[in-house]
Amino acid sequence: MVKPQGHALELPAWLQPLEQRASRHATAMAGGGRMVWHHWGTDTSDHAPLVLLHGGSGSWTHWAHNIDALAASGRTLWVPDLPGFGDSDPPPQGCDAQAMVQPLADGLQLLLGAQECDLVGFSFGGLTGGLLAGAHPERVQRLVLAGAPAMGVVPRRQFQLRGWRHLKNEEARNAVHHHNLAELMLHDAARIDAPTLQLHVHNVLRDRLPQRRTSDTDALARALAQVTSPVHAIYGAHDALYKSWISHLDSAFAATGAPYRGLQLIADAGHWVQYEQPQTFNAALLRVLG
Repeated sequence: MVKPQGHALELPAWLQPLEQRASRHATAMAGGGRMVWHHWGTDTSDHAPLVLLHGGSGSWTHWAHNIDALAASGRTLWVPDLPGFGDSDPPPQGCDAQAMVQPLADGLQLLLGAQECDLVGFSFGGLTGGLLAGAHPERVQRLVLAGAPAMGVVPRRQFQLRGWRHLKNEEARNAVHHHNLAELMLHDAARIDAPTLQLHVHNVLRDRLPQRRTSDTDALARALAQVTSPVHAIYGAHDALYKSWISHLDSAFAATGAPYRGLQLIADAGHWVQYEQPQTFNAALLRVLG
């Protein structure tokens, strides 16, 4: 495996002012390790705290284009690095979405006490959020899923990523990262500018859970059967997880038996919908949160 260069592990300079506006917290995980959280806003808000979960091979920075606007709306934001990603230690047990549930529930108890949160999960974070809401319904007031997998409507994987860890040349690695962003994350490859590529590289280098498989199952659909809070869905209309199968999503959500409130598809956006169309996504999210 190629050892990543030190500069790639540092937070990109364009994100540092955003991080400096946050307070940083760490919660212990039963069995060892800690989970890192970033907190924006004040704790005097009349709204439930807003918890944002990032996607696979990501970190809190998956929400970089949304945090300021959501905080300015009066929301208090808690945005963790999920176990095994970003600055958080790997989960003590397991290496997939199921291993995130108890560390998240314990962390929320430490940070929020008995207070419910509005939980928004992107991609792998949406799967994780659904598992959490099903296992700990007392923690979640509303669940919003953005680009979440594991709904059981896709017969086979709709995208093909390329490997990069074996490449010794940085230019060759960046070419693969660019391809993977265009293949999976963004609908419009022209939006893959230098900061976007830099953010992506910073995140994938710190992914310590490469063997995740639950996203290719119907685990989220099954978990939603246990969810008692209202469930909303916001997806990019061109999400590469689904492609033509995205037309099946609405009925799949309705069939789970959860208190499902509807699906909104955002035009001209792919999988990383909140990054590619942040203003439209933020407006849609704030509407469903009331």
